[in-house]
Amino acid sequence: MRRGRFAPTPSGPLHLGHVRTALLAWLQMRKSGGTFILRMEDLDQSRSRPAYAKQILEDLRWLGLDWDEGPDVGGPHAPYAQSERLADYGRALNELERHGALYPCFCSRADLATLASAPHGLTSAGPVYTGACRRLSASERAARSLAKQPALRFAWPAGRSVAFFDDALGAQRFAEGCGGDFVVRRADGVVAYQLAVVVDDIAMGVTDVLRASDLLDSTPRQILLYEALGRCIPRFAHIPLVLGGNGARLAKRHGAAAVAQLRAAGVAPQRIIGWLAWKSRLIDRDEPVEPRELVDCFDLSRVPRTPLAAGPLTPANL
Repeated sequence: MRRGRFAPTPSGPLHLGHVRTALLAWLQMRKSGGTFILRMEDLDQSRSRPAYAKQILEDLRWLGLDWDEGPDVGGPHAPYAQSERLADYGRALNELERHGALYPCFCSRADLATLASAPHGLTSAGPVYTGACRRLSASERAARSLAKQPALRFAWPAGRSVAFFDDALGAQRFAEGCGGDFVVRRADGVVAYQLAVVVDDIAMGVTDVLRASDLLDSTPRQILLYEALGRCIPRFAHIPLVLGGNGARLAKRHGAAAVAQLRAAGVAPQRIIGWLAWKSRLIDRDEPVEPRELVDCFDLSRVPRTPLAAGPLTPANL
C-alpha cells in the first residue's frame, strides 16, 4: 500500500501554498487507496509554536482534508512530531558513523563565510563546502574537539552523481558532489532537516513524497542518506511554488494568504479548494468544490510544471 504525508513546520500560519501541497498529497493517496500521514516538523524549537500546530490541524480539517495517522489521532508509527523523535535520530547518526559516512566539522561561522567566493552547488545550499575538516587526521580532530563541539557532516561519496525520476518534474540529475559535504547534526546538537526527514519517512513507511519544488535540491542529499542507511528510496514529486502578487514565493508573512485570515473573513473552504484545484488544472473552471469531489479527476500530469502565479491574495478575489 502506498503511504504519503504532509509535514508542515508549525512556525507560522498555514498559507495557500501549504494548502495546495497538502491537497495534492492528500488526493494522491486518496486516489491510490493509500494512507495519508500528517507529521509536524517541529525540530527547531526556537521557531515552532504549539499554537501554530493546533491552528494547522484546525485549518486542514476545516478545508475538508483528513489524515489516517497524525499527532492528534495517533497511529502505528507514533509519535508524529519531530521533537518527540530525537532518539530515532540519535540511532541513525550512530549507524552512519559506524559506516564511516560522517566526520566532525569544526568550522566556525566566520570560516564558512569565507566560502562566499567558492563555487555554488545546490541552490538552497549556497557555496559548496570545501571539505577542509574531512582531511583532518585523527589527532587533529581530537585536539580541536577539546576547544569546540563539532558539527557532523555527511561525506558525499567520491565520484557519485545522483539521478532520479520526479513524478511532477520528470528526469532529474545532480552532478558529482554538487552540494558538497552537508551537515546532519549542528554543533549545538540539533539534528539537521536532511537527516530528520529521512529517518521519519523510513520509520513511517512513506512510499511517496509530494512536496513543493523549493525542496527539490534536498532530494539528492536525502537519496544518499537513504542509501547509506540501507533503506528503500521513496518516489518523489515536487510541485512548483505558488507565487504571491509581487511574483515572490508565498511566505508566512503574507497575511492575506493565511488560511486563518481567509476563514475569519468568511471565505468558504470549498471556495479555497476549488480555486486551488482550478489553478492546478484539476478542474476546468473556478468553482467551489469539496476535496472528495476531486479524487476521481486527480492526475498529477495535469498539474503545471511552472510556478502558479496567484496574484493578489485577498478574500475579495477568492
